[in-house]
Amino acid sequence: MSSRDASYARRVKRAAQLLLFQRHRTPGVKGWELRKSLGKNYLKIVKLLDSELERLGLQVKIVPEASGETGGDEEARLDRARFLVTLRGSLPATDAQSSGWRIDDLAALAATLAYLASRQGKASRSEVERLLSSKLPSWRVSIALDRFVKLGYLHEDENEVLTVGWRTRAEVDLEALAESLLTISEEPLEAGERED
Repeated sequence: MSSRDASYARRVKRAAQLLLFQRHRTPGVKGWELRKSLGKNYLKIVKLLDSELERLGLQVKIVPEASGETGGDEEARLDRARFLVTLRGSLPATDAQSSGWRIDDLAALAATLAYLASRQGKASRSEVERLLSSKLPSWRVSIALDRFVKLGYLHEDENEVLTVGWRTRAEVDLEALAESLLTISEEPLEAGERED
């Protein structure tokens, strides 16, 4: 192995350490942290790591700081973006129990994301609480929404308007979620049952 190859291998290992081990509440690292630790060509190192992680069913995702962030300096946007490791595919339903989430919390998050998608990406917190309170105790709804905001799955502004958070954009395939919800709601109709 040449010294150049050894250098790349060392930096790929360091990138994996930075991305896989959570140092703060928020998973992943900012682009500027990777650049500082790995050097100017950190994107090349990240791509090498991504190809290594592919064998394990994982991938490196780059999530912009703001959902609608476009234009401007590409390097500055990458410095502010969050780099994190996620699943390359979807998690089987049987593994949901081992994810550390309660099944009713997963259902509440899925219902909230579906509701936000139906409302062009935003809705007031009170609307979402009303929706979820029809299936969950109201005290549980408030705790769940606060948790989703804290973890980054939802974003809440000063007017108590909820939108999709950065972590949802990174970890959740919203199109697949919508498709699975539509498929579930169509199954009884296809089986010959009539809706009254």
